Order: sequence, then structure tokens, then C-alpha cells
Amino acid sequence: MQDALFPLPNERGLDDWLSQALSEALQTVSMGSAMPDSDPDSWRPALARQDFETPTEPTRAMQWVIDTLTTGLVQPTHPGYLGLFNPAPTYAAECADRIAAAFNPQICVYSHAPAAVDIEQHVIRQMALRIGLPEGSSGHFTSGGSEANLTSVLCALASANPGFRQLGARAYDAQPTLYVSRESHLAWLKIAQSVGIGRQAVRLVDTDGAGRMDMQALAKTIDTDRQSGCMPVMVAATAGTTNAGMIDPLHECRELASHEALWLHVDAAWGGALAASPTLRSALAGIELADSVTIDAHKWFATTMGAGMFLTRNPTLLGQIFDVATDYMPAGDSPDDLYINSMQWSRRFIGIRLYLTLTIAGWQGIAQHVEHSVDLCRQLSDQLIANGWAQMNDSPMAVACLQPPGGGERVTDIVNAVQQDGRFWCSETRYERTPVLRACITNGRTDAQHINALVDLLRTLV
Repeated sequence: MQDALFPLPNERGLDDWLSQALSEALQTVSMGSAMPDSDPDSWRPALARQDFETPTEPTRAMQWVIDTLTTGLVQPTHPGYLGLFNPAPTYAAECADRIAAAFNPQICVYSHAPAAVDIEQHVIRQMALRIGLPEGSSGHFTSGGSEANLTSVLCALASANPGFRQLGARAYDAQPTLYVSRESHLAWLKIAQSVGIGRQAVRLVDTDGAGRMDMQALAKTIDTDRQSGCMPVMVAATAGTTNAGMIDPLHECRELASHEALWLHVDAAWGGALAASPTLRSALAGIELADSVTIDAHKWFATTMGAGMFLTRNPTLLGQIFDVATDYMPAGDSPDDLYINSMQWSRRFIGIRLYLTLTIAGWQGIAQHVEHSVDLCRQLSDQLIANGWAQMNDSPMAVACLQPPGGGERVTDIVNAVQQDGRFWCSETRYERTPVLRACITNGRTDAQHINALVDLLRTLV
């Protein structure tokens, strides 16, 4: 049994089989439904019988998992998936995961995996420069945007009051508060609870009627909080809201944050990919002024899931926040020792996914991918507008919030009908409290033929 679990590389014999099986499964997915083709009753009995007492032949075990995932998922790799930012990953990212799994480095300590850490840190520095942060800016990869945003809150709290590092929220004589728009990703509520300042610390600032943070409302909320005895610490602007791809006024946020002595964070989890495009990157103007930035590689950069980035112009603060000393870890304050500069301890080699994607495609390749997405989104909107639909959002990103002829009352029925058809997956949401069909085109396998087919389908539903 040990040989089955840990075969030598020249004894495996399964690599080619697995590659072929996955290739066939993904081909089946691309030609089938974007929606699950089976329900839980089709796999739960087999799971219930699996008590792990009797070993299963490897190809049989893997084929069952592949078959189950082929029919038991909303399929993000399907070209008709116009969903929640998680596109088909680049082949380079798929290969990267395989390479990382084979070597399985523990990269929390530089001395343990210097090559892997250097690769990650090189990507982080290049990304920081690409969005305009100054030389010397750095950061680290994270499990996703939520961890990166949590890190920004810790930075803001420690920057505003150094005692926070030892005392937590008790270091503050008043309630710390942070400011995000109502259209922001509301992981902020969970983050505030996790760091001990409570969900009431999050101020959901009104938008301007077009999905962006209202600066007058922000200034008024901060002033009201100060007068009531609260301690404002942070403004978190969004560069690419989840619903509508809107970008908060970044220059104005910087100006107000500087005036109020607040940490400015920009959550560009999916909008950050605009920086790859020479023609689209101007939409992010002002991001270079942030104290810290979140970007998710697993969104518009199309790596596999779980590859966020935290970037900051003040990386030394990370060592102050996360520093810890133990007998079983090497002593020191190296910015390359991730266990004392980030939240995670045991850490997968995350950055290899984006490294290989950028190395093989270059910024130019990512720019073409991003621009293609935006072009397809424009085609979708233009065709539907010509058929009586209305586009409610005005975003530089590849997401359209669309209202059918006659208003938003029929959106639910239309979205349900699209999903039942199976060729496409889009969603229902609200934009400025108005029901809309949301189509987000970040999938590199989507092309004009798919957009035309979706338009034809929507024509039959209104």
C-alpha cells in the first residue's frame, strides 16, 4: 500500500492517463451544459458507501471524481459561464498547480524554499510596479481577496495605534471605524468581526446613484463619527464592484483619507487586471496613491482558485504585525520569511500560477485577454440595447447590468429560463436597488459566437 501512495516518479504510470481523462472531461463540459447535469442523489449513495476500509484502484477512484465533477458543478470553464469572475484558468496555471503539488514546497520560511519564495516575491514586486506603487513596495500572495483585505485592516489598525499589536481593540479608547461603499464586497463585515472591532465598525457609505462611493456621504459619515467619539482608521475604495464593475473615485478617496489621516486601501480584486492593458489601465488612475491594494490572480488574471495578492507601499509594517518567535522556526526579521510577514503559516506555492501565466503570455497576452472580454461585453450590451434592453451600469470592465424591455419585474424569470436552457450561466442582482440581469465576461473561452447565441436566446424570452 505504501507503493500505491508514494510511487517513485518512474513507477507512476498514471500521469498520461490523468491528463487524457481531464482533457476528455473538459471537452465534455465545453460542449454540454453550464449548469449541473445531475443532482446530489446521483453521487451521495456512492459517497455513503465509501467507508475507506477497502482500497480502490487509482484510475477507478479518480475517474469517479472526474465524472462527478463533470456533471455536478456550475461549470466555470464553460464558455457560456458569464458568472462570478472565476473564469476558465489558463493552461499555464493548471500546469503550475501540478508542478507545485509535485514538489510540495513549504514556503513560509525563505531558507526552506528560497527559489519558490523568490519567484513569488518577484511577481509581487512586478505587480506593485505595474499598478504604479513606488519602488520598494511589496506584499505577498494570499488565499484570496478576503485575506488580503483583512491584512489591510490589520495594517490600518496598527498604523493608527501601535498598541493594537499587543492589546487588540483594547488599545483604542474609542470605536475604530472603517468606511466602504454599500456596493463593496461585504467580506468587510466578517473581517471586522474577525479582528475584534465588531461588525458595527464597518460604515456602509451611500453610493452616488451610479454605483460609486459618494464622496460627500463619506466625508459626512467620517465627520459624524468623529463628533460621536468614534476613531476613523481606514477608507477602503473599490476598483471593480462585484455587482457592476464600478470604480470608486480613487483620487478623491486619497485626498480625503490624507486629510483625515486614514489608511487608504483599494480593493481591486478583479479590476486590478485592467493594469495589464495600455488602453484600459487609465480607469485605475489613483490606485498608485493607495497605502495598500488587493488583487486576485484567480479572477481576471485567470489563474486557478485561491490566488490573492496583498500589495503595500509600507511592507515593513507587515513584519511588525505578524512577527512571532518560536524555538522551532529560524529567528530573524527577513521580509522573505512569510510566516512573520503574513497571516498564513503553512503555505502552498501560490504565486507559481501567476508567474507561469505571465511568463508564457506576458503583460501583452493578459492585456489581449482583458480587452477581448471588454469587447465582448460591449457587443452583448449593444445588441441587447438595439432590442429594447437598457444597460444600467457604465463600467470600464467586462460586466453588464441589463434590464429587459418593460423594466426589472421579469428579470428573475428570464435568468431562470437562461439557466434552465443550460448553454449559459448568468445571474440576477440589483444595481442601485433595481433588478438586473448580470453578465460578467471574464472567460477566455467565450467568443462572439457565444454572445450572439445568448442574444438570440434572450430575444425569445422577452
